Amino acid sequence: MLIGGSGFLGRQMSATLRDRYDIHVLARRTERAVGFTPHRDVHWTQVDIGDRPWLAHAFEKLRDLPRPLHVVHLAAHYDFTGKNHPEYQRTNIDGLRNVLELCKELRPDSFVFASSLAACAFPPPGKALNEESPPDGDHIYAATKRIGEGMVREYQQHFPTVIVRMAALFSDWCEYPPLYFFLRTWLSNAWNRNVLGGHGDSAIPYLHVRCAVRFYERILEALPALSPSEVVICSPDGSISHRDTFEAATASWFGRALHAFGTAKVVARIGLWVMEQTGRFRAEPPFERSWMGRYIDLRLETDGHRTREKIGWSPNPRLFLLRRIPFLLENLRSDPLGWHARNLAAIDSMRVEPNLALYHLLHEHDEEMIRISTARFLDPKDGVLLHHYQEMDPEELHWAKRQLFLQFRNAIRTDDRTVFRSYCRELAARRHAHDFTEGEVCAAMELERQVVLSTLRADPRTTKLIRDVNERVVSTFAAGIDEIQDVFEELDGFHPEGVSDGQSIWPANQPKAP
Repeated sequence: MLIGGSGFLGRQMSATLRDRYDIHVLARRTERAVGFTPHRDVHWTQVDIGDRPWLAHAFEKLRDLPRPLHVVHLAAHYDFTGKNHPEYQRTNIDGLRNVLELCKELRPDSFVFASSLAACAFPPPGKALNEESPPDGDHIYAATKRIGEGMVREYQQHFPTVIVRMAALFSDWCEYPPLYFFLRTWLSNAWNRNVLGGHGDSAIPYLHVRCAVRFYERILEALPALSPSEVVICSPDGSISHRDTFEAATASWFGRALHAFGTAKVVARIGLWVMEQTGRFRAEPPFERSWMGRYIDLRLETDGHRTREKIGWSPNPRLFLLRRIPFLLENLRSDPLGWHARNLAAIDSMRVEPNLALYHLLHEHDEEMIRISTARFLDPKDGVLLHHYQEMDPEELHWAKRQLFLQFRNAIRTDDRTVFRSYCRELAARRHAHDFTEGEVCAAMELERQVVLSTLRADPRTTKLIRDVNERVVSTFAAGIDEIQDVFEELDGFHPEGVSDGQSIWPANQPKAP
């Protein structure tokens, strides 16, 4: 089972290993949203691990899977704003706890947790991180990984666990946001294209995603050789500095390495602060943030020889970053639109998917919307339009509304209207059998749409989701109303003639479908 399968590494693992393993993916995005080609051996479920009830429902379907059953947990939130985003707690800590608790019942044969070398503080000059280094990093992402590693160890008594500390992953299309922004600046005509912070010695380890896939494959094979909750390192040794990367990139792009200018740390930190402040007034804020100044000229050196000896894995030297730079830039030359699109998608994937954000808001406002909707349905001024609804038993009306909003939320959650359309067809058939008119049922659905829209728009948290609110809510209800119209026309044998595309067939006193 692959948790976090819609992420960069998760997609690569599913695509590479699907012919060798039966893979059950739990992911916050759909296959369609991430461009993953469906495959008979990849079973995809969209779910948010921060939502315990829906996660439990997804786990229910996995109880009878054949053994051995391995769980690889890749799901995590990270960004480069330096701010303590609520998703760090909800996904990296609460979500992981949800998964671990449900795994107690599932009892997998192993649980492999993806941590990060970034969980550790930068080692002193001349030293390197190894498997025994404590997760003592001081930024928010490091803190959540430290807590995560501790939680994983708690569950060792229930199932075998492994902790993987990973290097920064990249592909031949880049797809690692910091590297993407560095290259975009270095290869441009910007005034600061050859200005590096400090001496340009800031350095981290990079690993090609293909090597990472092979690492996880090898871990599953080497589990018997590993100790309980053992920490392993998924990384080459050493690290790659900004200066080395700059020289390799400019040499490949311009035919010769450009000269890089270093800056004093204090000047660089002031520059980062100025860029962050002025970036607030730009359509696209700069990647550079003031918190990055703390790490200027620090090197995250790594020594993972013990892991390599124990599991029989080592990264392919041909895929080391400095040797792949020409291939990254060749892809940029040959397909610049595709190159930028992939990298912007990698950046965009760090945010919570709008459909899941809307789902949570809808769930939170569920009782409020039912209350408002019921009051609207029972308002005497709507008696002409909704008189059959006003004659319903109050409990039956309340139950019907609960079912409608449940089906609507599920359509938003999965970003798939198929089930909602089917529900509306069944609803239309039932209402028709009880002598409801087409106009009455469509008017009721239109009123529900108005209630949802007004409720969401009144919540300040939808400010950044307003476009998604309008598009998803309107289009989902429109699809439902269209199904209702189809069913009534089929059952009544009604086939309008002589009506042009732009001409309405709605009665003058009925609300129109959006």
